[in-house]
Amino acid sequence: MTSTWTRKLAGLAAGVAFGALATSQAFAEDIKIGMVVTLSGPPAALGQQLVDGFQLALEQNGGQLGGQSVDLIVEDDELKPDVALLKAKALIERDNVDFVVGTVFSNMLQAIFKPVVQSETFLISPNAGPSTFAGRNCNPYFFVTSYQNNQPAEVSGMIASEEGFENVFTMVPNYQAGRDNIEGFKKTFKGNVTDEVFTPLGHQDFSAELARIATSGSDAIFTFMPGGMGVRLVKQFDAAGLSEKMKFLSVFTTDETTLPGQQDAALGFLSAGSWAPDMKNETNEAFVAAFEERYGYVPGSYAAQSYDAAQLIASALEKTGGKLDDKDAVRKALEEADFPSVRGKFSFSNNHYPIQDFHMLKVVKRDDGKYATSFVRTVVEDYEDGFHGECRM
Repeated sequence: MTSTWTRKLAGLAAGVAFGALATSQAFAEDIKIGMVVTLSGPPAALGQQLVDGFQLALEQNGGQLGGQSVDLIVEDDELKPDVALLKAKALIERDNVDFVVGTVFSNMLQAIFKPVVQSETFLISPNAGPSTFAGRNCNPYFFVTSYQNNQPAEVSGMIASEEGFENVFTMVPNYQAGRDNIEGFKKTFKGNVTDEVFTPLGHQDFSAELARIATSGSDAIFTFMPGGMGVRLVKQFDAAGLSEKMKFLSVFTTDETTLPGQQDAALGFLSAGSWAPDMKNETNEAFVAAFEERYGYVPGSYAAQSYDAAQLIASALEKTGGKLDDKDAVRKALEEADFPSVRGKFSFSNNHYPIQDFHMLKVVKRDDGKYATSFVRTVVEDYEDGFHGECRM
């Protein structure tokens, strides 16, 4: 099923019927932003968070970014590389967008990367951060507002070592982000990796893997299973009685997209991340309050990173006065990252991936009965990815 929707945001307050009060000439002058995200199947919650986070920033500014009216076009990649490619090409060739924002998954980003950057259209990734484009293949038209895929896993390795885990079973889906996470964890973990298991993307039945985990002699598991995969894994892990026998450490497996389905099965589980809903800074507290009021659910890192992506674009539009013909000036404005991030400190490395702090998080049940990740402690500050030295731009 193909899903495409467009919102015309021409400086109108949220809730006003778009288009009725605007002329076609006004729309022709709008900044056009295309989003390519996954809105089909079990991972749809991830893509929806990206849309909602970006949309919130627009609505808070009356449909504008950096003083410029915005035409936002959202495309569903259906978690199919060929569909993602077609959607991205249409955004560039048919819609003539000024920015492409996407994607959720790294294999979708790899599908759209070349046609977007070759057209000299700025590609802003609010989530996928593969190693592929962090080093020798970095590109002046590509920016990431999340992380480099290896980084949260590297921080997980630090956490596992600091928490005294000695034998860790690792399991990830078999695609670029999964492989990046395995490599990242092994880079910093000082103990013994008992096994490396790669499952199909979209895996549902973990019974065979759980049997291997139970007999592996491991005192912890490290995993990366986003979306519906994470919901199924955690519930099956807990049902198998493994929660009482070993620690559960992950990235993007127990987060605000999966916790509504995992609930008590995930309580106390650990993760590594650059953000949590209860982080104490003014920008974040305002963002979380506004997001929950607007959408009725707890935002996850996907929403936070997308909100920052919108603020990044806004900062560049403000600096350039909305003039996008001078690509070098736009690039410089984006590189300055002159906006208040929900994460606090935020800057770009030379490869356009973030330099930021990373933290240990824990799953909690809030007083209102909702489940969320909660800040425990900062593990590393101003952390720069390991591939930036290979980037030459």
